Amino acid sequence: MPETLIVAFVPGVTPGKWERTWRERRPRGRLELRPLPQAQAVAALDDGTAHMALLRDVAADDHRHAIPLYREAAVVVAPKGSLVAGVGAVSAAELAELDDVTVLPVDLHEGSGADAVELVAANVGVAVMPQSVARAHSRRDVVARPLSGAPDTGIALVWPIRDAHPLCDEFIGIVRGRTANSSR
Repeated sequence: MPETLIVAFVPGVTPGKWERTWRERRPRGRLELRPLPQAQAVAALDDGTAHMALLRDVAADDHRHAIPLYREAAVVVAPKGSLVAGVGAVSAAELAELDDVTVLPVDLHEGSGADAVELVAANVGVAVMPQSVARAHSRRDVVARPLSGAPDTGIALVWPIRDAHPLCDEFIGIVRGRTANSSR
C-alpha cells in the first residue's frame, strides 16, 4: 500500500468535501491535510513533505502540474461602524480615494491574513483579501464588503511533475468530481 498522501492547503481553501469523498472511497484513510501559508506549502512541495497542494495563483511550469479549480473575488475587510462598513459594495477606485482610510498590507504568502484582520478590528485600517480568507477570519467587530475592480485570485491543485505520489491521480479525480465508477 502506498504511503499517506499529504495535501497542503492555503488559508481560505476548504478541502473538507474532497476529504469526505476520499474517506468514503478509501475507508482506511491515507490522506493527510496540512494547512500552511502559501510559501510554506510551496516549500513542502519542493522538499517532498507534501505531495500535492491547493495553492493561490500558481500556474503549471516545468516542475509542477497545476489544475485551476476556481476563481475568488476580493473583499475589503473594515471595522464595523466605519464608512466602508456602511456601504453594500465598494470599488477599488473609491477605496483609493478615501483620504482617512489606511489600506493595510496582507501577505498571504507568509501568513493567513489573521494579523491583518486583528489590525482592522483595532481600527487601524482596512484590508483587501480573498473572500474565503475574510470568511475564515470573520469576527463580530469587522465586516467584509465586495470590492469591484480588484484582481481576483485563483485556486489550483498543484503537484510535482517528477516522482508524483501514486495516489495523486485518485485525488485529482475526486477534486474534478469523478465518481468512484467513472474512468479518466
